[in-house]
Amino acid sequence: MCMTDPISDMLTRIRNASVIKRESVDVSSSKVKSAILKILKEEGYIKDFKEMPMGGNKASIRVYLKYGPLKQQIINNIERVSKSSRRIYRKAEKIGKIFGGIGTAIYSTSKGIVSDRECRKLKIGGELICIVS
Repeated sequence: MCMTDPISDMLTRIRNASVIKRESVDVSSSKVKSAILKILKEEGYIKDFKEMPMGGNKASIRVYLKYGPLKQQIINNIERVSKSSRRIYRKAEKIGKIFGGIGTAIYSTSKGIVSDRECRKLKIGGELICIVS
């Protein structure tokens, strides 16, 4: 199977696993995905993630999902914004808060992959990868 957008695939796997209350989900490994997962962990959307070697030079990442005390979803919405068919860029002064600060936007910038909060702090813009709430 040919995968045209691996980041979108990862976000869909996380969304689907969260809906059916799975403890963890496996996604193929890449540096970009690890950077996105690091932000999701820092912002409190996932418990943790771990690199799992699969043999040879292949690896996958196991993402441990997080739920509230009554097993309610922490991730209500996770969506890919900038796609290969339509790139979305934001200038530093156009980066606002997502849902009044409740959500998080993840950007690909010249300083790497960072959250919207970090973008405002560093006063840099970039490509809007996804929005999580």
